[in-house]
Parts: sequence; C-alpha cells; structure tokens
Amino acid sequence: MNKVDKPAAFDLDALRRGQTTGDQFSSIDGERKAEISALARQIAAQYAVANYSPSIVIGQLRFLEFFSLFAIALASNFVIASDPGAHFLDTSISGFIGCLIALLFMQGSDCYHVSILRSPMGSMARVLGSWMTAIGLVALANFLFVDHDPNYRGVLAAWFFFGALYLLIERNLIGFGIRRWGRNGVMERRAVIVGGGKPAKELIRALEQQPENDIRICGIFDDRGAARSPDVVAGYPKLGTVAELVEFARLAHIDMLIISLPLSAEARIMQLLKMLWVLPVDIRLAAHSNNLRFRPRAYSHVGAVPLLDILDKPIRDWDSVAKRSFDIVFSLLSLLVLWPVFIATAVAVKATSKGPILFVQKRHGFNNEVIKVLKFRSMYTEMSDPTAKQAVTKNDPRVTPVGRFIRKTSIDELPQIFNVLRGDLSLVGPRPHAILGQTRDKTFCEIVEGYFARHRVKPGVTGWAQINGWRGEIDTDDKIKFRTAYDLYYIENWSLWFDLKILFLTPFRLFNTENAY
Repeated sequence: MNKVDKPAAFDLDALRRGQTTGDQFSSIDGERKAEISALARQIAAQYAVANYSPSIVIGQLRFLEFFSLFAIALASNFVIASDPGAHFLDTSISGFIGCLIALLFMQGSDCYHVSILRSPMGSMARVLGSWMTAIGLVALANFLFVDHDPNYRGVLAAWFFFGALYLLIERNLIGFGIRRWGRNGVMERRAVIVGGGKPAKELIRALEQQPENDIRICGIFDDRGAARSPDVVAGYPKLGTVAELVEFARLAHIDMLIISLPLSAEARIMQLLKMLWVLPVDIRLAAHSNNLRFRPRAYSHVGAVPLLDILDKPIRDWDSVAKRSFDIVFSLLSLLVLWPVFIATAVAVKATSKGPILFVQKRHGFNNEVIKVLKFRSMYTEMSDPTAKQAVTKNDPRVTPVGRFIRKTSIDELPQIFNVLRGDLSLVGPRPHAILGQTRDKTFCEIVEGYFARHRVKPGVTGWAQINGWRGEIDTDDKIKFRTAYDLYYIENWSLWFDLKILFLTPFRLFNTENAY
C-alpha cells in the first residue's frame, strides 16, 4: 500500500488490528451475509465482468510502440542497407536505444495519459517531437562512434518516416478504441458512493463536470432512511445499506468506494472503514468540499476533483500481472521437479485405503469467493470431513498411516499447484481456510475482527504465516489471531522478492512438524 498523509485521527493500523476503542463500531466484516435487493443484484450482474484497467492498457501500448518501432528499424536496415547482415548488430543496438529514448521522451512529455490518448491529435506534436529527438540522438551517436553502412542515411530516413507514419496511424486507432471502450464501459473505473444526501449530490455533480472523468458511478449505499438520504441522488439510485454494499462488491467488479462525508464526521468515517476495508478495492474520501487540506501526495484526482487516499487495493494492475507470471513459471518448474513425488504419493494413497486419490474441499478464495481446493486424500473416505468443521487433531483416527506422513511433510498440499495454474490460488499468499473453519465453537471471523481482509488477495499454497510456524491445527484463539496478523503483514508488504523469499524458505521450514498432523 502506498503510504500517504492522513488525518491523525484515522488510526488505520489500529483498525487493521481490530483494536479500535469503544463499542461504537458495528461488526459487519462479511461473516453475516447481507441479502441485497433485487435492483442491487441486477446492477451487480451488469458489472460482473472485469473491465480493462487503464494502467494495463497504457503499459501494453508502451510495449506495442517499442517493439513496433524496433521492428521498423530492422526492416529499414534489411530493405535499404547495402549489406544488411554486416550491420544487423549495429542496427539492433541503435534501434533498441532509439526506441527506448523515444518512449522516455514521450513519457516525460505526458503522452501516455488516458485523457491524452483519447484525443491523439492534440498531443501528436509532442509524440513526433519525441520521435525526432530520439532519431537525432541515434544519428549523432552513430556518426561519432560507428562505422556505418554507406546507405545509413537512407536507413535513418526510412526509419524516421515510417516510424512517424506508424505513430500517427496507431495513436488515432488507439484514441478511437479508448473512446469506444469508454462509451461501452470496457475501460473505466467503477465506483460506488458511500453516503447519500446533499454531499453525494455535490460529489456526483463535480465528477460529471470533469472532461477527463473515467469514473462510472454504479450506485449509492447509505444506512440512513429516505428522510435524510433520498432513494435517488442526482439520477443514481440508492441500492441499500453499507452492510449490503459488502455483498454487492463481492458480486460486482468494483474498483473504488468513495465516501461522501465531511472530515468532521470522524466517528462515522471510522465506522464505515471498519466495515469496508476487508474489500479488495480502493477507498477514497471525497475532499472537494473540505476546507482542511493535506500534502498533495495524500490525494488522487479525478480531473480537478480531489480525493483523499485512505486505502489502496493490494497487488493491482502490473503487480498482479507480475505475480501471475511468477505463479505460472514456478508452478511449471515445480511440476517438472516433483512429478515423481506426485506419482509415488498417488500410488501410496490408492494402495493403502479405499477411495479417490484426491480430496476436494471448499475454501474461501479471493474476495471471499468459494473455491474448490485439491489435496491428496489423507483420511479414510468414510470418515472424511469436507467442511473441516472438526479439525484434525494429534493421532486423529480418521487419518490413514500414509495420510499422517503426507500431512506432516505437507505433500498432501502439492495438488494445489493445479489450483495455481487454474487461477484459483497463488503460490504464495494467505492459506485458504475451509468455509466452516472454526476454533472450538467459534468461527474464525467471530474470533478475529477484520478476518476477511486476508481475502483481499488470492490465497496461497504457502505463506508468510506458515514459514513462521503458524501452520497445522488451529485449536486456540491466539493461533488464528497470529496467523491472520502475519497474513495481513504479507498483504501490506508484498513484493516479488518477498514471494521468492517465502517460496525459498518453505522447504526448510517444513522440517518443523510440531503442529502438523
């Protein structure tokens, strides 16, 4: 999460730990599923399909322009140079550096903003100026340091001309696509406004006046009755209460929650944050009508409308792409290395007890969705407990002799690599718990406030809590509290290096089998 300046009264760290004082906050972390209205369910269905992230689209555009301009450089050398083969290496190096310089200049002159791309002709002078500057620097470097081809001037001229023509056509096509995607709702940020009445109306009007607005308001949620919060505000319907918003945000792909309350309503804002921070969305506080101002880095903007950044969605945009690539690469490597273990375990399970080789269990996944997790079967089939309501204990008679070994060594978890490849799990993340998991007579969410915040990212085959000793049976309240605390630490501090560290340490930490049985 990006660190930003926030009002001193907003103790978000205490909020995450569930250590807010007093009993002023209602506990609606998702453990009591709210039933949403038919209208809210209908609107949620309209936004069930994920949209294109502007950040991802712009990143893809950078890759497209870089490799296209590089290909034009190679093609120009191949067609015009007198000896293309002899100068292929020089052209490749010059092309790579020239394209990189061009992208840096275009980035520096703000040619990669959605608002700029939407109207490409307005920025075309900057785009072509960046391209001309890059070609000029490459030409100068080659003139000074490279024994160039006799037709090199022609190569440079062709590279510049066809590169400029490509940028002109491509930018206009991209602009047409972005405008079309904006109209069709394909590339937008979907937002829900929390809090109705006059503040919500002023916020909506301010957003609507922004020419660079990429926000699509999906509806309004407010706990207040119709007397204080009308059923329709500025043409947008009130879809339900804040408790119902938690369920709505799990049915629809929502990017942002905007709280339309004044900063002076501190208690109410904290109450809302306590309910909503478990969701994998950006949470913003409307600041357009507040006189109190913080440092600029505390804000994000929609056009000229300032929003105070309270919480950010973890592992987003290109971070999610990088993590998914990490998962696929290391999962395939794991299968390549561990396939003998898979075969030996499957034979041992099948040969020593009746029933299937694999055991399928429903667990909580990303955004509290229910996923089906694969394991090697470690219990006698007739005694298995798919709900995991009765946790496995030491010397549990339901566990087979082979099951005891594969549970202690965590070999029973290996089939979850296929869940990773399918996209249900990540290699590293908070471990997925059974949907009815509990400690004695209390469910996990009854023990830990904000328990479902660990589902803001995909669960993992291994995790930070597991390599720090918090694995195996959860028979006390402290065990689930500490496990959740470690999970939240992982989410707040995620990086690919952190994932790699956890993955590397996992085999060594498995030797600690104290709580695994």
